[in-house]
Amino acid sequence: MKVLISDNLSPVGEKILRDAGLEVDVKTGLPPEELKAIIGEYDGLVIRSATKVKADIIEAGTKLKVVGRAGIGLDNVDVPAASEKGIVVMNAPDGNAVTAAEHAISMMMSLARNIPQATASMKAGKWEKKSFMGREVTGKTLGIVGIGRIGSIVANRAQGLKMKVIAFDPFMPQELVEKIGVERVDLLELARRADFISVHTPLTKDNRHMLSTEFFNAMKKDAMFIDCARGGVADEEALYTALKEGRIAGAALDVFEKEPTTIETTPLLSLNNFICTPHLGASTSEAQENVAVAIAEQIADYLTKGAVRNAVNVPSVSDEVLAKIGPYITLGEMLGSLHMQIAKGGVQEVQLEYSGDVAEQHVGPITVAFLKGLFTPILQDAVNFVNAPLIAKERGIRVIESKTTCSADFTSLVKITVKSTEGENVLAGTVFGTKKPRLVRLNSFWLEALPAGPMLLAYNKDIPGVIGALGTTIGAAGVNIARMTVGREETSQQNVILLNTDQPVSKELLAKVLELKHVDHAMSLMLPAYKS
Repeated sequence: MKVLISDNLSPVGEKILRDAGLEVDVKTGLPPEELKAIIGEYDGLVIRSATKVKADIIEAGTKLKVVGRAGIGLDNVDVPAASEKGIVVMNAPDGNAVTAAEHAISMMMSLARNIPQATASMKAGKWEKKSFMGREVTGKTLGIVGIGRIGSIVANRAQGLKMKVIAFDPFMPQELVEKIGVERVDLLELARRADFISVHTPLTKDNRHMLSTEFFNAMKKDAMFIDCARGGVADEEALYTALKEGRIAGAALDVFEKEPTTIETTPLLSLNNFICTPHLGASTSEAQENVAVAIAEQIADYLTKGAVRNAVNVPSVSDEVLAKIGPYITLGEMLGSLHMQIAKGGVQEVQLEYSGDVAEQHVGPITVAFLKGLFTPILQDAVNFVNAPLIAKERGIRVIESKTTCSADFTSLVKITVKSTEGENVLAGTVFGTKKPRLVRLNSFWLEALPAGPMLLAYNKDIPGVIGALGTTIGAAGVNIARMTVGREETSQQNVILLNTDQPVSKELLAKVLELKHVDHAMSLMLPAYKS
């Protein structure tokens, strides 16, 4: 079998693949049309961030069985298209965590001591010692936005520098935050108290521009801002204004909304109190070797032994098991994603009750799929079918399974109760026919909804005209409704409406929906894609 390495990869990765008996070609920097012309020859493809594996590349990969990303991010891979073609997509989520954390600390120290500016001054033939007065970090407060794996490492390193660490992370259980040794605060309190702020959260549909004018205005005038996570979490225009007007002292970015970036696309580069690097968070020889080893071993194991590790679109189960419970794995991931988007507070416990025919099967992969779906909205590509249970354990989430062969209303039913710091949600789903996943219960509402793709969830008073007004509003915005499901609760005279739409509901359209008379609450959802 043949494997193509289309991006720069540590030589150790190529050696591992060859030692496994695979034929390997290294062809980097291929234009899309050239890649498309040759991809049909290969069983495996190894990439980093440069190669764009879009739907047309996947369609041309007639022999392609696996795509492996040497790193975390998979925004350059069309995962749904790969899934539809039965191609496994893998990543290496843990290989560069330490490197990314160390880069953030390096950026903080460079800001604090004006190292890049002083270097540039000396290289220009100057000796401006008085112009680059710095500050100590010892005794200062570091605010971390996102206290996951990388954020936790940053906290540990900062504590070693004798800094006080506070953190914002609404999804992390309090007991785990305390174990890390940091104080959890809300976002604006973090902005007001921190001397340095470091961002360590993936970019999601809900946190784009989460750090904008209000946040920067709340910061101390002498505070400094660092983002080595993902471009787009911070609003670059708002950050530029805050720096230019002297509302904050300095900023350092390793990531940008548009990459590669130049001074024409990012005016931040024109400011003296701004320093930057071209997305170097994972760029150390150690990290590159780690991810190369990880992805090469995973691809070799899959192509030679059929073993699946760190796959983002398929669980590690045999074809026989997958044939029996595959639709329920799809359902589980959908329900997990749905819950995380409707829930409030940090998850503490998950109870999964399997009843009817499905209870006679091996249900572990369904539970894992639910956990993957649960964490994907907040962790994005850092979670997969392998590490989802570990993430649950690290976050102190209790996962309880139970089975019963009796099912009153359905041949099979998966009922999931999720307890969080701010309440409880109950979801239930089943599979109609052989493979049609359906949400049949949302707390006290019974319904029959397809929990997939872009959706709108609305709660409204059970009064004539509300559904019509909702449809008119959405249609006027040019958004097509593919499917509508209504659940009704007699005692409260309230409805829940779930709409499948052909495109995501924008913030502007959502605001118009919320203005409708008798609509009590509404939210835009993005669930895993599904094609029947």
